Amino acid sequence: MFCLQEKGYIIAAGAVLGILSIALVLSGNPANMGYCIACFLRDIAGGLGLHRAAVVQYLRPEIMGLVLGAFVTALAFREFKSTGGSSAVIRFFLGTFMMMGALVFLGCPLRMILRLSGGDLNALVALPGYVLGIWVGVRFLNMGYTLGPAVDQPKANSYFGPLLAAGLLILLLAAPAFIFFSAEGPGAARAPVALALGSGLLVGFFAQRTRFCTMGSFRDVLLFRDFHLFSGIAALFVVALAGNLLFGSFTLGLTSQPVAHTESIWNFLGMGIVGLAAVLAGGCPMRQLILTGEGNTDAAVTVFGLVFGAAVMHNFGWAASPAGVSLGGKYMVVVVWLLLLGLGMAGSLYGKKTTSFIGKVKSINAG
Repeated sequence: MFCLQEKGYIIAAGAVLGILSIALVLSGNPANMGYCIACFLRDIAGGLGLHRAAVVQYLRPEIMGLVLGAFVTALAFREFKSTGGSSAVIRFFLGTFMMMGALVFLGCPLRMILRLSGGDLNALVALPGYVLGIWVGVRFLNMGYTLGPAVDQPKANSYFGPLLAAGLLILLLAAPAFIFFSAEGPGAARAPVALALGSGLLVGFFAQRTRFCTMGSFRDVLLFRDFHLFSGIAALFVVALAGNLLFGSFTLGLTSQPVAHTESIWNFLGMGIVGLAAVLAGGCPMRQLILTGEGNTDAAVTVFGLVFGAAVMHNFGWAASPAGVSLGGKYMVVVVWLLLLGLGMAGSLYGKKTTSFIGKVKSINAG
Protein backbone atom coordinates (compact mmCIF):
# COMPACT_ATOMS: atom_id res chain seq x y z
CA MET A 1 0.00 0.00 0.00
CA PHE A 2 1.25 3.47 -0.95
CA CYS A 3 1.84 5.44 2.26
CA LEU A 4 3.72 8.69 2.74
CA GLN A 5 5.09 8.08 6.21
CA GLU A 6 8.84 8.25 5.55
CA LYS A 7 10.74 11.38 6.58
CA GLY A 8 11.42 12.32 2.96
CA TYR A 9 7.69 12.64 2.29
CA ILE A 10 6.94 14.77 5.34
CA ILE A 11 9.80 17.07 4.32
CA ALA A 12 8.36 17.21 0.80
CA ALA A 13 4.95 18.09 2.26
CA GLY A 14 6.43 20.98 4.23
CA ALA A 15 8.37 22.18 1.18
CA VAL A 16 5.26 22.07 -1.03
CA LEU A 17 3.31 24.01 1.57
CA GLY A 18 6.10 26.61 1.74
CA ILE A 19 6.24 27.00 -2.05
CA LEU A 20 2.48 27.32 -2.35
CA SER A 21 2.35 29.83 0.51
CA ILE A 22 4.81 32.07 -1.27
CA ALA A 23 3.00 31.63 -4.60
CA LEU A 24 -0.35 32.56 -3.04
CA VAL A 25 1.09 35.75 -1.51
CA LEU A 26 2.71 36.72 -4.82
CA SER A 27 -0.65 36.09 -6.51
CA GLY A 28 -2.69 38.25 -4.18
CA ASN A 29 -3.07 36.78 -0.68
CA PRO A 30 -2.10 39.07 2.24
CA ALA A 31 1.60 39.22 3.13
CA ASN A 32 2.80 36.39 5.39
CA MET A 33 -0.63 34.82 4.91
CA GLY A 34 -0.16 32.34 2.10
CA TYR A 35 -1.82 29.83 4.39
CA CYS A 36 -3.54 30.75 7.63
CA ILE A 37 -6.34 28.40 8.64
CA ALA A 38 -7.62 30.70 11.39
CA CYS A 39 -7.58 33.77 9.14
CA PHE A 40 -9.28 31.93 6.29
CA LEU A 41 -12.01 30.47 8.52
CA ARG A 42 -12.51 33.96 10.00
CA ASP A 43 -12.97 35.30 6.46
CA ILE A 44 -15.46 32.53 5.69
CA ALA A 45 -17.41 33.40 8.84
CA GLY A 46 -17.54 36.98 7.60
CA GLY A 47 -18.47 35.94 4.08
CA LEU A 48 -21.46 34.06 5.51
CA GLY A 49 -22.48 37.12 7.54
CA LEU A 50 -21.68 35.57 10.93
CA HIS A 51 -19.75 38.73 11.72
CA ARG A 52 -19.80 42.14 10.05
CA ALA A 53 -16.13 43.14 10.08
CA ALA A 54 -16.16 44.37 6.50
CA VAL A 55 -12.41 43.97 5.93
CA VAL A 56 -12.35 40.21 6.60
CA GLN A 57 -15.17 38.69 4.54
CA TYR A 58 -14.44 36.15 1.80
CA LEU A 59 -15.15 32.47 1.18
CA ARG A 60 -11.53 31.31 0.98
CA PRO A 61 -11.23 28.45 -1.57
CA GLU A 62 -8.04 27.20 0.10
CA ILE A 63 -10.20 25.84 2.94
CA MET A 64 -12.59 24.06 0.62
CA GLY A 65 -9.62 22.62 -1.25
CA LEU A 66 -8.04 21.26 1.94
CA VAL A 67 -11.18 19.40 2.97
CA LEU A 68 -12.00 18.11 -0.52
CA GLY A 69 -8.38 17.15 -1.19
CA ALA A 70 -8.25 15.13 2.02
CA PHE A 71 -11.67 13.64 1.22
CA VAL A 72 -10.72 12.39 -2.25
CA THR A 73 -7.34 11.13 -0.99
CA ALA A 74 -8.90 9.26 1.93
CA LEU A 75 -11.40 7.63 -0.41
CA ALA A 76 -8.67 6.68 -2.88
CA PHE A 77 -6.55 5.03 -0.18
CA ARG A 78 -9.49 3.49 1.68
CA GLU A 79 -8.94 5.58 4.77
CA PHE A 80 -12.29 7.35 4.71
CA LYS A 81 -14.18 6.26 7.81
CA SER A 82 -17.16 7.70 9.62
CA THR A 83 -16.20 8.06 13.28
CA GLY A 84 -17.14 10.44 16.07
CA GLY A 85 -19.18 10.82 19.22
CA SER A 86 -16.28 11.69 21.53
CA SER A 87 -17.47 14.64 23.65
CA ALA A 88 -18.74 16.66 20.70
CA VAL A 89 -19.86 19.66 22.76
CA ILE A 90 -16.47 19.97 24.48
CA ARG A 91 -14.73 19.68 21.12
CA PHE A 92 -16.91 22.49 19.74
CA PHE A 93 -15.74 24.80 22.51
CA LEU A 94 -12.13 23.68 22.15
CA GLY A 95 -12.38 24.83 18.54
CA THR A 96 -13.92 28.10 19.73
CA PHE A 97 -11.11 28.67 22.23
CA MET A 98 -8.49 27.76 19.63
CA MET A 99 -9.81 30.45 17.32
CA MET A 100 -9.98 32.97 20.15
CA GLY A 101 -6.30 32.50 20.90
CA ALA A 102 -5.39 32.64 17.21
CA LEU A 103 -7.21 35.94 16.67
CA VAL A 104 -5.37 37.49 19.61
CA PHE A 105 -2.08 36.59 17.92
CA LEU A 106 -3.58 37.25 14.46
CA GLY A 107 -2.80 33.90 12.92
CA CYS A 108 -2.81 30.14 13.34
CA PRO A 109 0.34 28.06 13.92
CA LEU A 110 0.95 27.90 10.17
CA ARG A 111 0.87 31.66 9.90
CA MET A 112 3.13 31.90 12.93
CA ILE A 113 5.77 29.97 10.99
CA LEU A 114 5.14 31.97 7.81
CA ARG A 115 5.34 35.26 9.73
CA LEU A 116 8.64 34.12 11.22
CA SER A 117 9.94 33.21 7.77
CA GLY A 118 9.08 36.74 6.67
CA GLY A 119 11.14 38.27 9.50
CA ASP A 120 8.26 39.08 11.87
CA LEU A 121 9.83 38.74 15.32
CA ASN A 122 6.40 38.93 16.97
CA ALA A 123 6.03 35.34 15.79
CA LEU A 124 9.28 34.48 17.55
CA VAL A 125 7.66 35.73 20.76
CA ALA A 126 4.53 33.67 20.07
CA LEU A 127 6.39 30.44 19.28
CA PRO A 128 7.44 29.66 22.89
CA GLY A 129 3.86 30.44 23.94
CA TYR A 130 2.62 27.82 21.49
CA VAL A 131 5.16 25.31 22.77
CA LEU A 132 4.20 26.11 26.37
CA GLY A 133 0.54 25.44 25.60
CA ILE A 134 1.46 22.12 24.00
CA TRP A 135 3.71 21.26 26.95
CA VAL A 136 0.84 21.87 29.38
CA GLY A 137 -1.41 19.72 27.19
CA VAL A 138 1.18 16.94 27.16
CA ARG A 139 1.21 17.02 30.96
CA PHE A 140 -2.52 16.38 30.88
CA LEU A 141 -2.00 13.53 28.40
CA ASN A 142 0.51 11.98 30.80
CA MET A 143 -2.11 12.28 33.55
CA GLY A 144 -4.55 10.23 31.47
CA TYR A 145 -6.51 13.01 29.74
CA THR A 146 -9.18 11.76 27.35
CA LEU A 147 -12.49 12.90 25.92
CA GLY A 148 -13.66 9.32 25.56
CA PRO A 149 -13.47 6.96 22.59
CA ALA A 150 -14.87 7.73 19.15
CA VAL A 151 -17.25 5.18 17.67
CA ASP A 152 -18.51 4.34 14.21
CA GLN A 153 -21.10 6.78 12.89
CA PRO A 154 -23.73 6.51 10.15
CA LYS A 155 -22.15 7.07 6.73
CA ALA A 156 -24.29 10.16 6.11
CA ASN A 157 -22.57 11.94 9.01
CA SER A 158 -19.11 11.54 7.50
CA TYR A 159 -20.09 13.13 4.18
CA PHE A 160 -21.45 16.28 5.79
CA GLY A 161 -18.08 18.07 6.07
CA PRO A 162 -16.98 17.46 2.45
CA LEU A 163 -20.46 18.32 1.16
CA LEU A 164 -20.42 21.56 3.13
CA ALA A 165 -17.03 22.40 1.63
CA ALA A 166 -18.43 21.75 -1.85
CA GLY A 167 -21.45 23.90 -1.04
CA LEU A 168 -19.24 26.80 0.07
CA LEU A 169 -17.30 26.51 -3.18
CA ILE A 170 -20.54 26.74 -5.16
CA LEU A 171 -21.55 29.83 -3.17
CA LEU A 172 -18.16 31.40 -3.86
CA LEU A 173 -18.50 30.85 -7.60
CA ALA A 174 -22.17 31.84 -7.76
CA ALA A 175 -21.65 34.88 -5.50
CA PRO A 176 -25.30 35.38 -4.45
CA ALA A 177 -26.28 38.67 -2.84
CA PHE A 178 -26.34 37.23 0.69
CA ILE A 179 -22.62 36.33 0.56
CA PHE A 180 -20.24 39.10 1.62
CA PHE A 181 -17.00 40.02 -0.16
CA SER A 182 -14.55 42.52 1.32
CA ALA A 183 -13.82 45.52 -0.87
CA GLU A 184 -10.70 46.44 1.13
CA GLY A 185 -8.42 45.05 3.81
CA PRO A 186 -7.12 41.47 4.18
CA GLY A 187 -10.39 39.99 2.90
CA ALA A 188 -9.97 41.83 -0.39
CA ALA A 189 -6.41 40.51 -0.86
CA ARG A 190 -6.85 37.15 -2.52
CA ALA A 191 -5.20 34.89 -5.05
CA PRO A 192 -7.14 33.72 -8.12
CA VAL A 193 -9.76 31.11 -7.23
CA ALA A 194 -8.23 28.41 -9.44
CA LEU A 195 -4.79 28.75 -7.82
CA ALA A 196 -6.20 28.95 -4.29
CA LEU A 197 -8.45 25.92 -4.79
CA GLY A 198 -5.76 23.92 -6.57
CA SER A 199 -3.22 24.62 -3.84
CA GLY A 200 -5.75 23.52 -1.22
CA LEU A 201 -6.38 20.26 -3.04
CA LEU A 202 -2.64 19.57 -3.28
CA VAL A 203 -1.96 20.43 0.36
CA GLY A 204 -4.99 18.35 1.35
CA PHE A 205 -3.42 15.36 -0.40
CA PHE A 206 -0.02 15.74 1.26
CA ALA A 207 -1.46 16.54 4.69
CA GLN A 208 -3.75 13.51 4.58
CA ARG A 209 -1.00 11.12 3.53
CA THR A 210 1.68 12.42 5.92
CA ARG A 211 -0.50 13.38 8.95
CA PHE A 212 1.05 16.86 8.81
CA CYS A 213 0.20 18.77 12.01
CA THR A 214 1.99 21.68 13.69
CA MET A 215 0.77 20.71 17.16
CA GLY A 216 1.61 17.05 16.58
CA SER A 217 5.14 18.05 15.58
CA PHE A 218 5.92 19.66 18.94
CA ARG A 219 3.85 17.13 20.91
CA ASP A 220 5.85 14.22 19.48
CA VAL A 221 9.12 15.95 20.30
CA LEU A 222 8.01 16.58 23.88
CA LEU A 223 6.48 13.14 24.43
CA PHE A 224 8.71 10.79 22.44
CA ARG A 225 11.69 12.88 21.24
CA ASP A 226 10.40 12.01 17.77
CA PHE A 227 11.31 14.64 15.14
CA HIS A 228 9.52 13.00 12.20
CA LEU A 229 6.61 15.45 11.96
CA PHE A 230 8.82 18.34 13.06
CA SER A 231 10.99 17.85 9.97
CA GLY A 232 8.00 18.92 7.87
CA ILE A 233 7.62 22.12 9.90
CA ALA A 234 11.34 22.81 9.49
CA ALA A 235 11.07 22.30 5.72
CA LEU A 236 8.11 24.69 5.56
CA PHE A 237 10.09 27.38 7.38
CA VAL A 238 13.26 26.97 5.32
CA VAL A 239 11.45 27.02 1.96
CA ALA A 240 9.24 29.97 2.93
CA LEU A 241 12.28 31.85 4.25
CA ALA A 242 14.13 31.24 0.98
CA GLY A 243 11.12 32.42 -0.99
CA ASN A 244 10.75 35.60 1.06
CA LEU A 245 14.45 36.38 0.65
CA LEU A 246 14.29 35.65 -3.09
CA PHE A 247 11.30 37.89 -3.75
CA GLY A 248 12.27 40.67 -1.36
CA SER A 249 9.49 39.98 1.14
CA PHE A 250 11.73 39.50 4.18
CA THR A 251 11.64 42.35 6.71
CA LEU A 252 13.28 41.63 10.06
CA GLY A 253 11.80 43.33 13.10
CA LEU A 254 8.88 43.73 15.47
CA THR A 255 7.27 46.83 14.01
CA SER A 256 5.59 47.57 10.67
CA GLN A 257 4.83 43.90 10.04
CA PRO A 258 1.75 43.07 7.92
CA VAL A 259 -1.44 42.26 9.88
CA ALA A 260 0.42 42.03 13.20
CA HIS A 261 0.73 43.83 16.53
CA THR A 262 3.63 44.19 18.96
CA GLU A 263 1.96 43.38 22.32
CA SER A 264 4.31 40.53 23.16
CA ILE A 265 2.66 39.09 26.26
CA TRP A 266 -0.65 38.70 24.43
CA ASN A 267 1.01 37.17 21.37
CA PHE A 268 2.63 34.68 23.76
CA LEU A 269 -0.54 33.90 25.72
CA GLY A 270 -2.76 33.84 22.64
CA MET A 271 -0.67 31.21 20.91
CA GLY A 272 -0.44 29.34 24.22
CA ILE A 273 -4.22 28.97 24.08
CA VAL A 274 -3.96 27.59 20.55
CA GLY A 275 -1.34 25.04 21.59
CA LEU A 276 -3.20 23.83 24.67
CA ALA A 277 -6.59 23.67 22.93
CA ALA A 278 -5.03 21.83 19.98
CA VAL A 279 -3.61 19.12 22.27
CA LEU A 280 -6.92 18.72 24.10
CA ALA A 281 -8.81 18.55 20.78
CA GLY A 282 -6.29 16.21 19.12
CA GLY A 283 -5.00 18.42 16.32
CA CYS A 284 -4.17 21.94 15.13
CA PRO A 285 -6.68 23.86 12.97
CA MET A 286 -5.36 22.43 9.69
CA ARG A 287 -5.35 18.89 11.08
CA GLN A 288 -9.00 19.33 12.09
CA LEU A 289 -9.87 20.19 8.48
CA ILE A 290 -7.98 17.16 7.15
CA LEU A 291 -9.70 14.85 9.65
CA THR A 292 -13.04 16.34 8.59
CA GLY A 293 -12.23 15.34 5.02
CA GLU A 294 -11.44 11.81 6.26
CA GLY A 295 -14.94 11.46 7.75
CA ASN A 296 -14.19 12.32 11.38
CA THR A 297 -17.31 14.06 12.68
CA ASP A 298 -15.61 15.12 15.92
CA ALA A 299 -13.14 17.14 13.85
CA ALA A 300 -16.02 18.65 11.87
CA VAL A 301 -17.60 19.80 15.13
CA THR A 302 -14.26 21.33 16.15
CA VAL A 303 -14.14 23.22 12.83
CA PHE A 304 -17.64 24.55 13.48
CA GLY A 305 -16.31 25.73 16.83
CA LEU A 306 -13.45 27.52 15.07
CA VAL A 307 -15.92 29.37 12.83
CA PHE A 308 -18.11 30.22 15.82
CA GLY A 309 -15.06 31.51 17.67
CA ALA A 310 -14.26 33.86 14.79
CA ALA A 311 -17.79 35.25 14.90
CA VAL A 312 -17.60 35.73 18.68
CA MET A 313 -14.23 37.48 18.53
CA HIS A 314 -15.34 40.04 15.94
CA ASN A 315 -18.88 40.54 17.18
CA PHE A 316 -17.64 41.25 20.70
CA GLY A 317 -14.66 43.33 19.56
CA TRP A 318 -12.12 40.96 21.08
CA ALA A 319 -10.11 40.22 17.95
CA ALA A 320 -6.73 41.93 17.88
CA SER A 321 -5.74 44.40 15.18
CA PRO A 322 -2.45 46.04 14.17
CA ALA A 323 -3.27 48.56 16.92
CA GLY A 324 -3.12 45.82 19.56
CA VAL A 325 -5.46 43.82 21.81
CA SER A 326 -8.57 45.37 23.34
CA LEU A 327 -9.16 45.29 27.10
CA GLY A 328 -12.01 42.83 26.57
CA GLY A 329 -9.70 40.63 24.52
CA LYS A 330 -7.15 40.58 27.32
CA TYR A 331 -9.74 39.56 29.91
CA MET A 332 -10.94 36.90 27.49
CA VAL A 333 -7.42 35.42 27.22
CA VAL A 334 -7.18 34.99 31.00
CA VAL A 335 -10.65 33.42 31.23
CA VAL A 336 -9.99 31.01 28.35
CA TRP A 337 -6.68 29.90 29.88
CA LEU A 338 -8.52 29.08 33.11
CA LEU A 339 -11.28 27.23 31.25
CA LEU A 340 -8.76 25.16 29.29
CA LEU A 341 -6.85 24.24 32.43
CA GLY A 342 -10.15 23.18 33.98
CA LEU A 343 -11.06 21.08 30.94
CA GLY A 344 -7.64 19.46 30.97
CA MET A 345 -7.95 18.55 34.63
CA ALA A 346 -11.49 17.23 34.20
CA GLY A 347 -10.44 15.12 31.21
CA SER A 348 -7.50 13.74 33.20
CA LEU A 349 -9.75 12.76 36.12
CA TYR A 350 -12.20 11.15 33.70
CA GLY A 351 -9.35 9.23 32.08
CA LYS A 352 -8.15 7.91 35.45
CA LYS A 353 -11.65 6.78 36.42
CA THR A 354 -12.15 5.09 33.06
CA THR A 355 -8.80 3.29 33.27
CA SER A 356 -9.52 2.22 36.84
CA PHE A 357 -12.94 0.89 35.83
CA ILE A 358 -11.51 -1.04 32.88
CA GLY A 359 -8.82 -2.47 35.13
CA LYS A 360 -11.43 -3.70 37.62
CA VAL A 361 -13.48 -5.32 34.85
CA LYS A 362 -10.40 -7.10 33.49
CA SER A 363 -9.54 -8.30 37.00
CA ILE A 364 -13.06 -9.68 37.53
CA ASN A 365 -13.03 -11.38 34.13
CA ALA A 366 -9.60 -12.88 34.84
CA GLY A 367 -10.88 -14.25 38.17
